[in-house]
Amino acid sequence: MSKVTITIDEQEYQVPEGEKLLWAALDCGVYIPHLCGIREKERPDASCRLCFVEVEGLRDPVTSCTLEVKDGMVVSTRTPRVDRLVQTAFELLLSNHKLRCGKCPKNRQCELQKISRERKLKLKLTRLRPLLTEEHMVDETPQSFIYDPNRCVLWGHCIWVDRKVVGVGAIGFINRGFVRKMGTFGDLPLAESPCTQCGECVKVCPVGALSFKEEAQ
Repeated sequence: MSKVTITIDEQEYQVPEGEKLLWAALDCGVYIPHLCGIREKERPDASCRLCFVEVEGLRDPVTSCTLEVKDGMVVSTRTPRVDRLVQTAFELLLSNHKLRCGKCPKNRQCELQKISRERKLKLKLTRLRPLLTEEHMVDETPQSFIYDPNRCVLWGHCIWVDRKVVGVGAIGFINRGFVRKMGTFGDLPLAESPCTQCGECVKVCPVGALSFKEEAQ
C-alpha cells in the first residue's frame, strides 16, 4: 500500500493512503478521543462527536473518523475550537450516564476515564442539566454477563459485533429520544432472546454497560 506524508501537531508521519485520519493518527501514537468508531465499518457513524480536529485549508473542525488522509495534510488535534467541541460532547455523554465509577466493573479501563485523563476533562455533571431522570432495569438473566443500560453510551459496538461478527442479530437500538437504549426485540430479557450468550458484545463495550458477572463481583 502506498504511503502519504501528513503532519499532525507539527510532527510528520508516513501513513497509508486512503486511511481515515482517526486510525492513521492512532497508529502513529497520536491520541484522538473517540467512542463510536469501528475501524472495519465502511461508513463511520461520526455520532459521538469526540474526534474533531482542525485541518489546514478547511474552515471548520471536522470529525477525523470520516476524513481520508491526503498527502501534505496538516492537522491540529488541539485548538480552542476543537477543545470546546470535545468538552461539550463529553459533557453531553455524562449527562445521561450513571457516574458511579468506583462500583463499575470497567473502572480504570473505561474509555470515558481515558478521555477524561487525556483531555483533562472532569468526570462529573457540570453545566448541563442531567438527562438521566429514571433508571432502567439491569438485566442479569444471561448466565455469564450483566447488561446495565444506565451505563450505556449508545455507540453500538455491541450491536455491530452481534450482527456483523457473530451473525446473530439479537440486539439493536430500541425507543427514541431520551429513552433510547440497546435492547432486544420486544425489550425481552437477553436470556429470552436469540442471544447465544457468547460474550463478544461484552468484550467490545467501552464503558461497562455490558460486563461479565465475575468482573462485577
